[in-house]
Amino acid sequence: MVDADQTFVIVGGGLAGAKAAETLRSEGFTGRVILIGDERDHPYERPPLSKGYLLGKEERDTVFVHEPAWYAQADVELHLGQTVVSIDRAAKAVRLGDSAVIHYDKLLLATGAEPRRLDVPGTGLAGVHHLRRLAHADRLRQVLASLGRDNGHLVIAGAGWIGLEIAAAAREYGAEVTVVEPEPTPLHAVLGPELGQMFADLHAEHGVRFHFGARLTEIAGQDGMVLAARTDDGEEHPAHDVLAAIGAAPRTSLAESAGLEIAERAHGGGVVVDASLRTSDPDIFAAGDVAAVHHPLFDTSLRVEHWANALNGGPAAARAMLGKDVTYDRVPYFFSDQYDVGLEYSGWAPPGSYDQVVVRGDAGKREFVAFWLSEGRVLAGMNVNVWDVTDTIQKLISTGARPPAESLSDPSVPLESLLG
Repeated sequence: MVDADQTFVIVGGGLAGAKAAETLRSEGFTGRVILIGDERDHPYERPPLSKGYLLGKEERDTVFVHEPAWYAQADVELHLGQTVVSIDRAAKAVRLGDSAVIHYDKLLLATGAEPRRLDVPGTGLAGVHHLRRLAHADRLRQVLASLGRDNGHLVIAGAGWIGLEIAAAAREYGAEVTVVEPEPTPLHAVLGPELGQMFADLHAEHGVRFHFGARLTEIAGQDGMVLAARTDDGEEHPAHDVLAAIGAAPRTSLAESAGLEIAERAHGGGVVVDASLRTSDPDIFAAGDVAAVHHPLFDTSLRVEHWANALNGGPAAARAMLGKDVTYDRVPYFFSDQYDVGLEYSGWAPPGSYDQVVVRGDAGKREFVAFWLSEGRVLAGMNVNVWDVTDTIQKLISTGARPPAESLSDPSVPLESLLG
C-alpha cells in the first residue's frame, strides 16, 4: 500500500495530467496529489479547439476535463498559471517560477507539446496565429468570424490535421482560405499520396486553394497588420491573417535540464520512457504528447500527440506510479472532422513502412476503410464515414493479422471474420 503521507506531483495541466490525478484517486491513493499547470484555465481537452468550439458549436465550458469543483472534492491541489522551472532529482523536488519548492515521492511529466514557429520575417505581426491552447482558440474564433464577415483571406502554413481542420472551420465562417504546403498532397507524411489527394479534393470542393511544393518565406505587413504571404517560388498570396500549422515539438526542456534521457528528434523527440511510462529516473514518469514510448507492436519508439494517447496514457502512468504492473501498448488512434467527412485512424504507417494500400468501399463517395499493409500485415486502418469498425481494425493491427487483400477490400466479407 502507498503511504498516505506520500506526495505525487503532476507537471502539466492538460488531459493526461488531469486523468492521471483522477486515476490516482480512483485507485485509492490517499496521499497528496498536486497538479501544476502553466495556464490559468482548468485542464481541458484539445480536440474542440480545432473542431466544435472553434466553430462556435460548443460552449467554452464543455472543453474542460472536470468541473472546476471536482479538484477540491477529490482533494487535488491545483497550482494554475504556475511554471515549473527545474527538477532537483537528488532532493526529489520541483521549483516553481515564484521560487516555491514542492517535494515529491513520485513525479509525472505531462508537459505536452508546443506549436512549431515559423522562422520567417513578419511573424511578429498581429495577424499571425497558432492553435494549441484554449486562449489561441478564443482568439481564432473571433478572427475567423471577422474574416467571414469581411470576405477576408486566411493563409495557412501546413496541410496536416490541424491545418485542414482550421481550413474547414474558416470556410464555414465564410473566410477565403489558401493553404501552403511543401509536400505534393495534404497529410503526406501520415497518409501518403494515395489518400492525401482525397483531402485535397475535399477541400478544393469547398473553395480552399492549395499551393503545394512551396514554403512561406515572408509575411508582409504594414502598421503591424498582415497584408500578404510570400512563398519560396516567388508567389504572393493576399492575406489578412496567417496561421502556422507546421507541427508541434515536445516540451522537453524541463526533462533535459534534469538529465533525463531524451529521444532523438528523428524519432519524434520526447522523454524516453519504458513500457510502464517510467523515465530514466525510477521516480519520474512521463505521459501524453511529451512521452516517447517503445511500442512492442511496431518495434520502434513512438511519440503520439493525439487525444487518445493523453486520455489513456495519463491513467496508465498513474497506475505505474502506484506500483502496479503496467504495459502501455495501446494502438495509436485519432479522429478528425472536416465538413461532412468524419474519420478515425488507428495504427502507425509512415511513408516507407508499407508496401500496399487496400481500400474497402467507395473512396469516390468518401465512405470507405483504407488499410496500410506491409508484406500483408495490417499496420494501420482509417475508416471514413464508416462507423463501428474501429475495435475490429485495432484488433487486426494488434494481432499482426495478414488477411488476404481481396478479402480486406471486399465489403461483403465481414471484417470480424478476418481476425482468424
